[in-house]
Amino acid sequence: MSKVLTTTPRQDGFRMPAEWEPHIGCWMLWPERSDNWRNGAKPAQHAFAAVAAAIAQGEPVTVCASPAQYLIAREMLDPAVRVVEMTSNDSWIRDCGPTFVVNDGGQVRGIDWKFNAWGGLAGGLYFPWDQDDLVGEKVIELERDDRYAPDFILEGGSIDVDGEGTLLTTEECLLNPNRNPDKSREQIEQYLKDYLNLKKILWLKKGVYLDETSGHVDNFCRFVAPGEVVLTWTEDRSDPQYEISADALERLKGATDAKGRPLKIHKLVGPKPVLITKEEAAGVDKVAGTLPRESGDRLAASYVNFYIANKVIVMPYFNDAADVPVQQMLAKLFPTRRIIAVPGREILLGGGNIHCITQQEPLGRRVVQMAGAA
Repeated sequence: MSKVLTTTPRQDGFRMPAEWEPHIGCWMLWPERSDNWRNGAKPAQHAFAAVAAAIAQGEPVTVCASPAQYLIAREMLDPAVRVVEMTSNDSWIRDCGPTFVVNDGGQVRGIDWKFNAWGGLAGGLYFPWDQDDLVGEKVIELERDDRYAPDFILEGGSIDVDGEGTLLTTEECLLNPNRNPDKSREQIEQYLKDYLNLKKILWLKKGVYLDETSGHVDNFCRFVAPGEVVLTWTEDRSDPQYEISADALERLKGATDAKGRPLKIHKLVGPKPVLITKEEAAGVDKVAGTLPRESGDRLAASYVNFYIANKVIVMPYFNDAADVPVQQMLAKLFPTRRIIAVPGREILLGGGNIHCITQQEPLGRRVVQMAGAA
């Protein structure tokens, strides 16, 4: 059984590693709710299966499915993917799952943050979220890791780290009063520093335009190496995204990381605005308490929402002219990893993308066991 710790990772010498550091594997949750995913979630399930198969080419993948969906998930998923039974409210494990931390000796522990479905009763996206709030604890328990359980609401997609003491986030999300209303900016910074072992926090103002997560940074700006970031960009000055990205660019240009380095910034030009079609909207069940999907709504499409696995990068594509240039740029930024592009629209219709539906678990001193290995 995993032990609940009353100390902090910083006190114990643990830190959150960068996503490009070695993983023992990746966790996902299987989609099924028909009030978020169209056509009974079947198109989304195919999309999730494609993401899991792509990541499985680079590291072990575990997909957690509800009892009612276990056999369906097992049949649809690549044989290399492990399927375990777990109840959840939806499938955004980046946000409701644990954050793992490591120490210099290679020991791994988990942080079980509080989760309130991106805002609770004041702007949250669905109710209830009680089973999602248990996902972090369940995953850590399955791994037999010791667990930190701070009284602090945080979604994994709202933060990004370089593994060397620097964190990126947005004011739009972390300072939103529907997350931790009783805590000041300084208190929020202290929680992040104590639990992720940080020296410096870089605050951007907002995230991607109309992102229903309140501007998660993992859809907007991410570290790709120490001292290097990618930023969602548009050259269209009439697009509301331009002002948001331009403000972030100025902040990043004036910033240094925890080691005093200025940042090298790579612009990832996003796809043309992606709008929900009438057919797509009609396929989603309308239920009180869940954010509705309406025809013509703009989605927060971004190429920054990719996943960094041990041997591959899995990125979304949108059948847009920018797909290939982005893939080429990521290949330059990650020369030791193969870039795999999978369709992103179906996941985007649910409110996020590839990074949002995945959660890496660092390797530490353990041994990776790839499926089919002797």
